Amino acid sequence: MFSVVLLLIFSGLVSGSEVAFFSMTTNDLNNLKSENSKSSQLILSLSKKPRQLLATILISNNFVNIAIVIISEIVIRQLFPESFFMGMAERIVSWIPAETTTIANISRFVITVMGVTFLLVLFGEVAPKMYANLNKMLLIRFMARPLSILMQIFAPFNKLLVGFSDVIENRLNPMSKNGSFPSKAEIGQAIDLTVSGEHNTKQEIDILKRIVKFSDVSVRQIMRSRVDIVAVDLRSDFQTLVSIIRESGYSRIPVYENDFDNVTGIFYAKDLLGHLSENNQFEWQELIRANVLYVPESKKINDLLTEFKTQKMHMAIVVDEYGGTAGLVTLEDILEEVIGEIKDEFDDEIELEYKKVDDHNYIFDGKTLLNDVCKVLNIDSETFAEIRGEADSLAGVILELHGVFPKQGTELFFRQFKFKMIAVSTRRIEKILLTIHPNEKINQST
Repeated sequence: MFSVVLLLIFSGLVSGSEVAFFSMTTNDLNNLKSENSKSSQLILSLSKKPRQLLATILISNNFVNIAIVIISEIVIRQLFPESFFMGMAERIVSWIPAETTTIANISRFVITVMGVTFLLVLFGEVAPKMYANLNKMLLIRFMARPLSILMQIFAPFNKLLVGFSDVIENRLNPMSKNGSFPSKAEIGQAIDLTVSGEHNTKQEIDILKRIVKFSDVSVRQIMRSRVDIVAVDLRSDFQTLVSIIRESGYSRIPVYENDFDNVTGIFYAKDLLGHLSENNQFEWQELIRANVLYVPESKKINDLLTEFKTQKMHMAIVVDEYGGTAGLVTLEDILEEVIGEIKDEFDDEIELEYKKVDDHNYIFDGKTLLNDVCKVLNIDSETFAEIRGEADSLAGVILELHGVFPKQGTELFFRQFKFKMIAVSTRRIEKILLTIHPNEKINQST
């Protein structure tokens, strides 16, 4: 009986190890690297061999479970003598015509299976895996050495099992024969190595890297926010409409009724060409095109580009989770994510609201999108992913980082970046001085 308990404990530790090892996050691995201890190095070594580790866990668990079944059979024979099962069989035979010996053997088998299954499921699977979820690193440190020893013991079985799984994987997925697909980071490194050797290739490198990350960009990252959209009220007169089109220079203007959450259509400036001589009583509303494309904030821009192409449209209204208007996105916004800023004769020389003080100091408007900030600073678009939360603008990142609305003069730090609030109104963060300290990591504080 004592041996069954020991085997159940070992089975539980091995099962819990599977959950613990394969739920380690990047932060967990980074913490282990920073420790630089023997135990952390052993854990990192095991994590680099996921297939061999999994094979070791599965083989060990199976051997232990088989041993539990065999020993449990012996224990049950000792606890319940043959006469016990024969007496049970005789009572059953009085109801069902069958051989007493057969019924006795079936009864012993059912009791053994039910008992062992209950013990294995509860103490060998469910309880250990619940514990592993709550005390992941503690279990990993405790089981690292035993699993390392077991991996060496079961090395021939591991090789056979991993090789067999590779054969099956190659059969099911022929593309995996050449190895796993490279990550976006690896593709980016390959672009640097391949193209950077040539002269004047910075623009080409940037375009290729943007193409690689194209499918990861969401609409909310590139959209023009609601407060910056030029739109016209359905009840506006003709002269007001003409003035808005002239001042904005846009070829398409959203039309709303009562408020911008109720966009009724899109007005095309070219539709005015035959009506420029009309008076203020002209009913321009008849020229509105009602086919408005609505897209969620979370939609990826590669999917939106396909939708623009199939529906032959150049503009979409971005809606939030509550159905309200969050912003506006155009075909030009999507293309700029690949080829960079597009400027025509109607664009201002400087579209982004920022000022470069020197190579390390920039003054940004709070509403500037993070994507645009990263482009100006020439840094990776995922630089602020750790702190951005649901924010898309620089002001949003400040609120995520600080937790409360900052006062003017407040300074915040993240990695090598310092944010100083230089203009704050009662409702908005107007201006932010962003300072970059190269090759220096500042502790995050407020």
